[in-house]
Amino acid sequence: MEMGLCFFAVLLFVIVLICGGKILRMRRSAREIAAAFADRLSTETNTLIDISSHDRYMCSLAADINTQLRKLRGERLRYQQGNREIMDAVTNISHDLRTPLTAICGYLDLLRQTELTADAVRYLDIIEERVDVLRQLTEELFGYSAAVSAVGEDGWDRHEEISEISLNAALEEILSVYYAALKKRRITPSVTMPEATVIRRLNKSLLFRIFGNIIGNALKYSDGDLEITLSEQGEIVFANHAASLDELQVMRLFDRYYTVENAVGATGLGLSIARELTGQMGGTITAQYRDKMLRISLLF
Repeated sequence: MEMGLCFFAVLLFVIVLICGGKILRMRRSAREIAAAFADRLSTETNTLIDISSHDRYMCSLAADINTQLRKLRGERLRYQQGNREIMDAVTNISHDLRTPLTAICGYLDLLRQTELTADAVRYLDIIEERVDVLRQLTEELFGYSAAVSAVGEDGWDRHEEISEISLNAALEEILSVYYAALKKRRITPSVTMPEATVIRRLNKSLLFRIFGNIIGNALKYSDGDLEITLSEQGEIVFANHAASLDELQVMRLFDRYYTVENAVGATGLGLSIARELTGQMGGTITAQYRDKMLRISLLF
């Protein structure tokens, strides 16, 4: 009797060891699959998931995931190719529109120099206003497609150079450029900066374009104020009252071609371009709307 119990205990112990070992191997295989899957999603590679275990169920799971990865990779390639083709088409169309628009503007200037009736002057003003909107849209389309197509696989525009930039000086310079436009809208910016110089390694032309697009957004939506704050940590906040906006509209401000109905001369690309360029330089840009105040935050 006692021998039978001992044999049963030993057999049970062996079974527990075998099952425990199998469970540990399956856990290790699951961790390997999870880590490999995360790596394949975050990197551009054709390498499939491979595990050390020979368990047929875990190998079958890895094989099924590899099948889905192949499909996902094919869809991603088709999307990237389609996006490149769209951007190339937009660039070509924008470029082709520039020449006739330039000619139209030239002839409009010549027409201004002739004697015109009051009605003709009024019609000419309307034409020039529409041509200016079309020219702005063309330039922003060209700028957006150029910004997107210039991004390399690592997210950086290889055609641009980076250098140490003083964010304090950059803000002062961009405000001097937009002084006339702000004055025309009767906006007097309130600027707060730290005494210490905040230095970041960025591309100056891209940074100025980001600042310009954000200030251009303020020119469209501001109720007459603009507060700019630079922190020692490198965060730049552009804030202005915008009673005409709401939270849903602000959530879509970075969407391509999205425009608010009451925005004057808006094309829906300014903040989209700012987001693309900010991402290229490793920064983040966000928008918040609270108490009828629109806040756009940049952090490098």
